[in-house]
Amino acid sequence: MFSIDQIKAAHEKVKSGADFPNYIQDLIQLGVKGYDTIVTDGSVSYYGDNDFAASTDKKYDAITIASSANKERFIEYLVMHQDGQTDYFTFCQHAAQCGIAKWRVDIIEMTCTYYDSTENPILIEKIPE
Repeated sequence: MFSIDQIKAAHEKVKSGADFPNYIQDLIQLGVKGYDTIVTDGSVSYYGDNDFAASTDKKYDAITIASSANKERFIEYLVMHQDGQTDYFTFCQHAAQCGIAKWRVDIIEMTCTYYDSTENPILIEKIPE
């Protein structure tokens, strides 16, 4: 199974959202089936076969999640990030401002779903292969 150190090595190659598809391919090779990113502190839980899981510590001091989601503004920020215009922490701050509390990447379905604080899906996007 995979380790957090292996995942960190793959993540170090990611400089912007434009690098995300290659990162997913690296995770597939490691055996990761999906992961949840918690926007409040940047912690991530990765999932594999046979209920295997590994989690990271928080990546930054807590940021506040807006109480209501702004899907339209979030999509604007997401497009900017995917175009390489923002770094990871800036994207997390933008997500929080738009009421996004976490996102779940499902590598089997090749989707990324963004959720609000009450676990309502706000946006589901297909991951480019």
